[in-house]
Amino acid sequence: MENQFNCDVIVGYKSVYRMCFAMTCFFFLFSAIMVRVQSSKDPRAAIQNGFWFFKFLILVGITVGAFFIPDGTFHTVWFYFGVVGSFIFIVIQLILLIDFAHSWNKIWVGNAEEGNSKCWFAGLLSFTFLHYALAFTSVVLFYIYYTQPNDCTEHKVFISLNLIFSVIISIVSILPKVQEAQPQSGLLQASLISLYTMYVTWSAMTNNPNRKCNPSLLSLVSNVSSSEPTPTSAPGQVQWWDAQSIVGLVIFLFCTLYASIRSSSNTQVNKLMQTEEVGSYGGGEGEIGEDGVRRAVDNEEEGVTYSYSFFHFHLCLASLYIMMTLTNWYQPDTTTQAMQSSMPAVWVKISSSWLGLGLYLWTLLAPLMFPDRDFS
Repeated sequence: MENQFNCDVIVGYKSVYRMCFAMTCFFFLFSAIMVRVQSSKDPRAAIQNGFWFFKFLILVGITVGAFFIPDGTFHTVWFYFGVVGSFIFIVIQLILLIDFAHSWNKIWVGNAEEGNSKCWFAGLLSFTFLHYALAFTSVVLFYIYYTQPNDCTEHKVFISLNLIFSVIISIVSILPKVQEAQPQSGLLQASLISLYTMYVTWSAMTNNPNRKCNPSLLSLVSNVSSSEPTPTSAPGQVQWWDAQSIVGLVIFLFCTLYASIRSSSNTQVNKLMQTEEVGSYGGGEGEIGEDGVRRAVDNEEEGVTYSYSFFHFHLCLASLYIMMTLTNWYQPDTTTQAMQSSMPAVWVKISSSWLGLGLYLWTLLAPLMFPDRDFS
């Protein structure tokens, strides 16, 4: 059976595991070092904002050492670390996506109330319809290609439940009580969350080891029956890229960019990066020296503008998520030394979709349940 495995791909997957192991250890180390750093006066703050050569040297050293770890059970154990870390990172992405959906609706509704209402409301209606159309189309395609009349019970349950949950959040988002407590809630957010839920459902089903329920994308595009052997559906055969991995990386990049923009204004972002003279943007916070030149000042003497420890912990989780995405969430098989789809990855992804729906539902119901609290 060994001739069915692409050794180059297997070695490549193992290399990704070891590279990301080194990155994860590096960021976790600095996350531990930076715990409870309150201001730039802390000696450890200098490590955060300097010593780049030595940091790079440490990362290279950990990476080289990672390639000397014996195979053994390393890849299997590290797979489960990747699953847990990726699940936590997906939760962070879900929170960012929900925040983006609410912000998007709030901005466009605000613009509609201030200016050309017909144009903005038409935009809201168009995107809402597009999201729902894509989500509904996805459900139909899932039932056609990822279920069988007498098999694939899990897929039928996943698709049906997430369809029902999407309908529920859509109805709740336009209930009079919810609209009264949270006027900015609406179908735009619900449609976007529903579409993302269908993506996660699809991503989960592509990791099902049952090939009857998980046809390759190539077989779908080329209209080849999933029962016929294809390069991507042969037992033990793996590939570097597939559609759900590419979409996953795009969403990862979007959420990372959105987190950078959402957390602060452009000037504040430059402050966090310690790369910009604030006065040059008209902030008036720089100090003018005797030579008349305005210079940047340390804006973290009283308190840090972001958590150094959480910043590195977030990158630690991102390293694990990238590792799982690049390896298609395949699980190492120590018996055949192959990479294969696994049910743990399926359950992690599908449970994250349920958690995302629950988080969004909470944002709708929380103002009703706790009217005295500010949820803005």
